[in-house]
Amino acid sequence: MNDFHIDHRQVRRHFGAAARSYEKHDALQREVQTLLLDRLGFYLEEPARVVDVGAGPGRGTALLKKRWPKAQVIALDAALPMLHEAKRHSAWLKPFQRLCADATALPLPDHSVDVLHSNLCFQWIDDLPALFGECVRVLKTGGMLTFSTFGPDTLKELRAAWAAADGQPHVSRFLDMHDIGDAMINAGLRDPVLDVDRFTLTYSEPRKLLEELQGLGATNADATRARGLAGKSRYRAMLEAYETMRVDGRIPATWEVVTAHAWGPPPGQSRRIPGGGEMASFSINSLRGSRRR
Repeated sequence: MNDFHIDHRQVRRHFGAAARSYEKHDALQREVQTLLLDRLGFYLEEPARVVDVGAGPGRGTALLKKRWPKAQVIALDAALPMLHEAKRHSAWLKPFQRLCADATALPLPDHSVDVLHSNLCFQWIDDLPALFGECVRVLKTGGMLTFSTFGPDTLKELRAAWAAADGQPHVSRFLDMHDIGDAMINAGLRDPVLDVDRFTLTYSEPRKLLEELQGLGATNADATRARGLAGKSRYRAMLEAYETMRVDGRIPATWEVVTAHAWGPPPGQSRRIPGGGEMASFSINSLRGSRRR
């Protein structure tokens, strides 16, 4: 994971620019959202606070509010234009709050969240210890984290087509399920369960896929990407290479989707902190009477 670096300013800029077009292209995101909603069936309590990390235009947040109308539901996203769009989904009778922040620096108190939910956001974060460390910090004991992210086979056809054209990285890299699971355990999350599903979407031509990626804001954010335009000749070479991959007359695009859930650790379980070392937290009540008089 050491060579995996994301340009976070690029991510915010592109998703902000795609705020108004996002829901025209989010068929896969909606399908994966259904998988996450199924996982929430494991949470049997009535939550007081639910946070949707990387909420985008807020469609998923609205579904969480519909599921738990009495809970405080918060849409959190690093791209402010996305939160402006999310206001459309915040119903008058079932409103949710909107908060602009990064997933690795959640502006929430320790152990204040019952359900932490994120649909196809975590793939844009390269510091997994910081990400899952924040999840552990804000989750209540027994609180639920559920999320989806992309695995390394995502857009393998587009990656291969570009490799045939110029060998430069034009498609973002995504982490393996095992790296994600290890990071969850190292952060102190309890009983993580991860699954992988593969979706294949098809298009009439490669340009339709590229238009969809741009409409979603899901363009290459790899920090090692080549800067500037690819050049017309290399772009045409990529299209020609992709054309050779047609199946039944259609252009395929693979999406490897990792879905996962885990639970907030009990009080006193140590967690790793940035810069090294570990920290454990206890409630004041649990410490009473422990001091010698």
